[in-house]
Amino acid sequence: MTDTTNQFKKAPKRKKEKARSVSVSPEMRQAYADLIKQREEREEYAQHLPAEGKR
Repeated sequence: MTDTTNQFKKAPKRKKEKARSVSVSPEMRQAYADLIKQREEREEYAQHLPAEGKR
């Protein structure tokens, strides 16, 4: 066994990268909000339906 003292040392911390931001038009933002709302409504509706595989 050669030098095992380096094996259990902590790795040096990495530099944090700058977060990237995306600019979206208000129309696209509203369309995305509507899409999320529709998905939530569908999931809420489907929650009350019996599962298809349990018949």
